[in-house]
Amino acid sequence: MKSTLRASVLVLGLSVGGCTLRMEAPNGGAPEAGVDADPPSAQPTWVSDEAPAGSDTLAPAVPKGAVPATGGACPPDMVLVEGRYCPEVKQHCLEWMDPPGPYENFRCAKYAKSECLSEARVSLRFCIDRDEYTPQGASLPAVHHSWTSAKQTCEAQSKRLCLESEWQFACEGEEMRPYPYGFERDASACNIDRMDLGKPNTGLRDNRTPTGTHPKCVSPFGVRDMSGNVEEWATLDRPTDPHDKSTMKGAWWLPGRNTCRAATTKHGETYEGPQVGVRCCKNL
Repeated sequence: MKSTLRASVLVLGLSVGGCTLRMEAPNGGAPEAGVDADPPSAQPTWVSDEAPAGSDTLAPAVPKGAVPATGGACPPDMVLVEGRYCPEVKQHCLEWMDPPGPYENFRCAKYAKSECLSEARVSLRFCIDRDEYTPQGASLPAVHHSWTSAKQTCEAQSKRLCLESEWQFACEGEEMRPYPYGFERDASACNIDRMDLGKPNTGLRDNRTPTGTHPKCVSPFGVRDMSGNVEEWATLDRPTDPHDKSTMKGAWWLPGRNTCRAATTKHGETYEGPQVGVRCCKNL
């Protein structure tokens, strides 16, 4: 299984939403976080499961853009997320699952208990969609959404895109779980680690599954499919580029990180692909 994974991951090239997703190390070396995409202007950056340097300066307050809840109940298609969120988390991998090579420290099979490094946690209370957005009458979650169209889709329902901090908290809970279902990776729990991604230099094979297909893929708050299936847009709490506030969370069905803290960035607000969908949040 490991040798098959390595061969498939290192040589497969797929056309994904106008970008070529090349699962191989650039210039013969190990990529910083595991994915090299062409063209460079659309290259995603796979962020470490640990918080980026400098995040310990985050103020223990409700992130900008999030409105404190004042009461009320969530709509039937949403769940309540309430508790204390840790902005900076240390997550140590005890066992890596990939063979030696550029991706050997990419997917973690087992994590140690997470440690909150922030001086204070953030109180959050909001509603989030239980499932990935599926248009009325459709059987599969929507894809080919950009950050811009995802934002419009949420607003049309009197909702909004989640902040990254909200998305992460809804996924990991107060335990700061690396995966929504726990600390050990389970390829059978969510729609992840699929090897049948498509043929080299052709389109991506559609491996979406209907909501509820993976009953174990549930976060501590009862949110489903936050790891794998389709990648979901969120808004950065503190964007460094005023022209790009977007990030993608949860990854999709490929053998990726698929953790609550991992992210795909630098695609831009207009990027859309056959693996990118929508999940919305709402103030109470």
